[in-house]
Amino acid sequence: MAYVSMEFGLENGMNTYNGGLGILAGDVVRGFADLGVDAVGVTLLNDEGLGEQFLDDDGTQHTEPAPWPVAEFCDPLDATTSVDIGPETVEVGAWRYDVTSEFGDTVPVIMLDTDREENSEWARDLTKRVYAPGRDKRFQLAAELVLGIGGVRMLDELGYDVGTYHMNEGHASFLTLELLDRADLDAEAVREQCVFTTHTPVAAAHEEFHYDLLGELAGDLVPLDTVREHSAEGMVHTTRLALNLSRYVNGVAKRHQEVSREMFPDHAEAIDAVTNGAHVPTWVGDHVASLFDEHLRNWRRFPTKLQHATLIDREDIWTAHREEKAELIEYVADRQSVDLDPDVLTLGFARRAVPYKRAPLLFEDVDRLREVVARAGDLQVVYAGKAFPGDDLGGEIIREIHRYADELDEEIPITYLEDYDMEMGAKLTAGVDVWLNNPRRPREASGTSGMKAAFNGVPQFSTVDGWWVEGHIEGETGWAIGPDPHTAREQRMTDAREDLVDATALYDTLEADILPTYYDDHERWTAIMQNAIAFNGSRYHARRMIEEYLADAYDPA
Repeated sequence: MAYVSMEFGLENGMNTYNGGLGILAGDVVRGFADLGVDAVGVTLLNDEGLGEQFLDDDGTQHTEPAPWPVAEFCDPLDATTSVDIGPETVEVGAWRYDVTSEFGDTVPVIMLDTDREENSEWARDLTKRVYAPGRDKRFQLAAELVLGIGGVRMLDELGYDVGTYHMNEGHASFLTLELLDRADLDAEAVREQCVFTTHTPVAAAHEEFHYDLLGELAGDLVPLDTVREHSAEGMVHTTRLALNLSRYVNGVAKRHQEVSREMFPDHAEAIDAVTNGAHVPTWVGDHVASLFDEHLRNWRRFPTKLQHATLIDREDIWTAHREEKAELIEYVADRQSVDLDPDVLTLGFARRAVPYKRAPLLFEDVDRLREVVARAGDLQVVYAGKAFPGDDLGGEIIREIHRYADELDEEIPITYLEDYDMEMGAKLTAGVDVWLNNPRRPREASGTSGMKAAFNGVPQFSTVDGWWVEGHIEGETGWAIGPDPHTAREQRMTDAREDLVDATALYDTLEADILPTYYDDHERWTAIMQNAIAFNGSRYHARRMIEEYLADAYDPA
């Protein structure tokens, strides 16, 4: 089985990912290795990565190239292949990175590389960055053709006998063109080989390319009329191409399944749900892991055993968490010269700086926030996350957080950590007291950071969207912000109204429940931490996700 993804979050120091899609892909292959699945990952080398983030005092983001040392992590492969892109035959090499489970099995990830002397400068750049700089559609399409067509061909050159190609998002959909060509345009034969996971919950966000551009770059491989038949009439719609040429299709949460069925009613019956999961051994902090080692035998291999966290003394959970929090505080002090208070409730928020994530929602009504803290107890907040280079809206979000941090400096300590990566994400989800997540509905297809927090006994405080529709039990595993997604939809709120409603709910819950419980009801607080592990940690993990794919997607029967 070949798992094909534009990005993979494999290891700290390898800047091969841009955000949650890549981190999920890394957890998928880690899950494959744990279960001994006969699989291989395919991606682009992305050896220049997203770039290193630096922030000015006012929060202005600067991004510097951050090439990672490929030879320190990967082995070069002798195999080569080529892809005709426009008038140029692009030569493609590859590197191999091994994902090895502590239980002995290895899943290789093949990383395609066009930075070869035979290629033009333009072609040599195709595999250097996660996504096209400046949203250049021609460059982006060419990179995706290398991923899809070049990926299938490279696996052949390496001797892999692939029965199933799993396309992780529409970026990988052009592998179907290579399969159509091999099958003499027999679409049913291609469907039998393909599985597709969609991650996009908004119609306008699905990727499209002009047919003229596809014809220019890859028109000799498959007739454009054939592509139109399996995609869309006006534009090459990568999601529809994958939908029409896959035997199995899934969204990444039950709510996302509903949203996807509404977007693609002609595929409604076919779209299944496999709720994402995170790789427990990767994201559990060392102190919590030691606690699990003492009480939950073989939990790394069978994370469902986290359900037995109900048998662990709550004070032991609290002690392990305090140790994780102390490490986070030291980490923040080393990076930002900011001294956080270990006795103050700490909110964490870390994700890409894009408008729908609503990072500044906490500050919708600053005066109300001040009142909440004055009446209910102290609060400190740690933010992290990168904006895409050149994304003015994302950059303004980071500056806005900095302005509020300056305004509230004497009342609510707020810090924004630079250069968010896997290591920082793990420190945050293990060390904060509450994980804050407030995306605009229904923009969160799944989300996995709250799952990682749950592994560590950190409850989530979130709008009810994505996986939280399934994992939320009010006041037991965490808390909701605002109405459930169906109620919110029925109310047909404008964005401004939704922000006001959700911010009001956020303040109400902070004041009436979260802060008083943290400071005044230690027994209940530790019970919520225990529940986060036992109820959510035991379910929303990579092993369960992979087992569902094995049962429903990878078995053609």
